[in-house]
This record gives sequence, structure tokens and C-alpha cells, in this order.
Amino acid sequence: MTPAAAAPPVADTAARGIALMVLSVLLFSCMDALIKWVSASHPVGQIVFFRNLFAFVPVAFFIRRAGGLAVLRTRRLAGHLMRSVFGLAAMVCFFAAFALMPLGEAVALGMSGPIFLTALSVPLLRERVGARRWSAVVIGFLGVVVMTRPGAGVFEPVALFALGGALLYALAMISMRRLAATEPTAAIVFYFTAFATVVSGFSLPVQWVTPATPLDWGLLVSVGLIGGLAQMAMTQAFRLAPVALVAPFDYASLVFAILLGYLIWGDVPDAFILIGAGIVVGSGLYILHRETMLARRRRARR
Repeated sequence: MTPAAAAPPVADTAARGIALMVLSVLLFSCMDALIKWVSASHPVGQIVFFRNLFAFVPVAFFIRRAGGLAVLRTRRLAGHLMRSVFGLAAMVCFFAAFALMPLGEAVALGMSGPIFLTALSVPLLRERVGARRWSAVVIGFLGVVVMTRPGAGVFEPVALFALGGALLYALAMISMRRLAATEPTAAIVFYFTAFATVVSGFSLPVQWVTPATPLDWGLLVSVGLIGGLAQMAMTQAFRLAPVALVAPFDYASLVFAILLGYLIWGDVPDAFILIGAGIVVGSGLYILHRETMLARRRRARR
């Protein structure tokens, strides 16, 4: 049998990529729900520590498959540090939002990350953004305004945690784009996880709350294990299928979050949240579509 015959069909590979992306989004959604659950009795710093410490279990497996400890060699520690600072700050903001807001609303506001990313790519990455993508950015921000309603007297300051997390997430993604030119994915994941574990560990002496039951211990450990598995599934999804094919499935997290929020806490998003979230998701999908089209044109010119 020839190598070409042994290779899996492209359609099968794409289907596996989509399946892994949906699995990743489902796992992340379950992790978010667990974070909201345990945040009722444990501080954010302690949850962040468990999230990263036990993520090392699947991350270690990921590093082994990527080539072992050799892939961790780097000359760009400053770049890893910047990515890790932004990533950890985003994680803290999102975890605080999950603790203080209905899960669906926090996730909906967090969907504004790609909009911030597109806007910041101009000054920070010197990318060219055309009128169509700028229009999508503006429309996306209007969706955020619809969700937060700052002039209607119903704006909640806790929404700033979700929006701040989205902004910091965008900065972390920009840092990752710079690192990705020379650094393997396994190294980026390892250094971030190590940094977040160590830094969040400093909060334990002042914030530690001993889990009261074996179930509490299990939930905290599960946050890390599920988060690490979700990251591996997402990484593999992007390896198997084009970004344009699998990335839109990330928005399924909004559906999962609303469903879990309703089933566990009885949260029902109001019409403003749903309309604003729809605008943000539509804007994000259009930005992804335009970036994919432009990338294809650049490849065709080479």
C-alpha cells in the first residue's frame, strides 16, 4: 500500500478536526461551570492555581508527543513572559466574571475577544485592516453596548471583568502570534502553565480555603484536568483541519454556557444579552471570513 493510499481522506480528517473542536468547546464550557460552582466557596486565586497545576498532567503528555523536553528550549523567555502575564490576567478576569455573573452573560461578553484582537492588530502587529473588517469591529462593539446597556441605568460594573478578560485575551493572542514564528505550541503552553501555577501559588498563603469535602477536592482537581484536556483537543483540532473550518465552532460555547447556566442555576439571559451576543458572534464570524479570504489571496500570489 502506498503512503498516499494509507493517508486518511481529507474529509475524514476535517470531520475529526470539527469533532475535536466541539469536544474542546464542551470541555471548556464544563470547566467554566465548575469554576462558577467552586467559586462560591473558594477564592479566584486558589481556583487559578488548581486550574494550572493539574493541567500539567495532560500538558506533560502533549509535550512528550511533541518531542519531549527538547521542545522547551527557547531563547525568547521575554516573549513567553509577556504572553503569560496577559494570559494569566485574562484568566483571573474571566474566572472572576464566572463567579460574579450568570455564566451565559459572562461568556457572551467574552466573545468580544476577536473584535479586540482585530482592532489591536493594527497598532501592535502593523497589520492592514480594510474598511469591511473595521465595519465588523464597530458593529461588534455595538453588540457589546447592547449587552451592557451603559446608558440605561442597568450597567453592572462586574461586566468589566468579562470585557477586561476579552481585552487581555486579545493581547495574549497577539503575543502568541509573535511567539509562534519560532516557538512550538508545546513550549508556549508549558511556559504559560508553569508561570500561572507559580504566580497564582503566591496567593495561597493569604487566600487558601481548605476544601470541606472530597467532592470539593475532586471539583478543584477536575478544573485543571478538564482545562488541560480541552486545550489538547483544541490544539489537535487546528492541526487536523483549517482554522476557517473549525474556529466558528468555538461560538458553540455560548450555547453550552446558556444551557448549563439554566440547568444548574436557573439563569435565563434577557433579550438584550441574546441580541447583543448575536451581533458579536456575527461580527466575529465575518472577521474570520475576511481574514481567511485575504490569507488565501496572499498564498495565491506567492
